Amino acid sequence: MSEPQTSIAIVYDFDHTLSPGFMQDDTILAHAGIDPGTFWNSCTALIEQEGYDQELAYMKRLLEYEAIRALSNRDLRRMGAHLTFFPGVPDCFGELNDVLRQPKYQEQHIRLEHYVVSSGLKAILDGSAMAAWTTAMWGCEFAEAEGRISFPKRTVSHTQKTQYLFRVNKALLNTAQNVNDHMPEEKRPVPFQHMIYVGDGPTDVPCFTVIKKNGGLAVAVYNPGDATKRSFKKCYDLMLHADRVHCMAPADYRQGSQLRLILEQRLTEIADGIVERRRQDKAAARVPAPPS
Repeated sequence: MSEPQTSIAIVYDFDHTLSPGFMQDDTILAHAGIDPGTFWNSCTALIEQEGYDQELAYMKRLLEYEAIRALSNRDLRRMGAHLTFFPGVPDCFGELNDVLRQPKYQEQHIRLEHYVVSSGLKAILDGSAMAAWTTAMWGCEFAEAEGRISFPKRTVSHTQKTQYLFRVNKALLNTAQNVNDHMPEEKRPVPFQHMIYVGDGPTDVPCFTVIKKNGGLAVAVYNPGDATKRSFKKCYDLMLHADRVHCMAPADYRQGSQLRLILEQRLTEIADGIVERRRQDKAAARVPAPPS
């Protein structure tokens, strides 16, 4: 028997998607008094000169500072309260849920789930104002030794992010569960057609590709306050020249914005499709009584 498949998921990147900057800038670097520009340039040097993966490069650099090595994951979670967001975040999570409160959707138990997949630090995300609204958030993690962060425990690269789309698809949200276990399409709780991915640039291309190829909606967002227009150009190229996304919009999550209209319209389309499929399934299962 197939699953009801009445869940809808929006999966968000974080840096430059929900926030105008890198999460480390507002939290760890600010705590240690480190200039973000200098820090990120040193990470780039590791990547270009020594061949480091991007995520391992920044995690190594962080651990080179005593003020940062003295922190625990609990400290990182507390820093999540200092994250900055684009307009409308995190209020948009609850407001988008309201789109599905119509009786016809409630009758079919249709619900919206929010997920964040980031190459930033999960501990910081866990302490943010978004945590109460999300079903799961994933990111890089530090192990601890004697109450201090000590070594990279998990990294989430831009290519590894696609693993988490399949975790949403199969509802295998615990990283201890093997996401490669076979599961028939009709048994997967969140079909890709019920998913929306929101990202900001080339590092999101693997996720955009998986979502777009499998019938979901891929949305690129840009920072309208970026005077260099580089943020806009990345999204423009992804949509027009690379055909990686369906649409693009300014990263403004407030009611009435272009992005909110896109998200609300797609949620409505998916929910209406679920209602119609459930109606058809019910009609197909009905056996007319024999004539008297």
